[in-house]
Amino acid sequence: MSEQPEVTLRQQEGYRFDIDFGADIAHLRSDEPPPLGGGAGPDPVHLLLAAVGSCMSSSFHFAMRKFHESPGTITTTVRATIGRDESNHLRVQAIDVAIGFAQSADSIGHLARILEQFEAFCTVGASVRRGIPTTVSVTDGAGRKVK
Repeated sequence: MSEQPEVTLRQQEGYRFDIDFGADIAHLRSDEPPPLGGGAGPDPVHLLLAAVGSCMSSSFHFAMRKFHESPGTITTTVRATIGRDESNHLRVQAIDVAIGFAQSADSIGHLARILEQFEAFCTVGASVRRGIPTTVSVTDGAGRKVK
């Protein structure tokens, strides 16, 4: 099965675009930060990080549910390292995904199996990882790093 998701971007002014995701999904405004744009919305790097983080969080939640586990609230922070390439163009050089869940790791019976496989469920993260080094860490509600 091959899907072909589609979004439409319409320039509003300068670097500000209205992003239309289609039926029944709220539009989003993107904009470059000053001095190029006005910073009136997330810029493309923020949108990339949101896509990777949302996908990884959803995949972690899916893996938890697959094993009938309840992690509590999941909070994910995604950071990019931006730098210049050999042609002096700005590029996303690395992405760091930090997933936290509210429950103690001790209360999750299948945590090792979940941590082994959840990243493979993430369509966006796995695709982006082909071109941008991506690291993923997971911390439980007690602040213990479990991955």
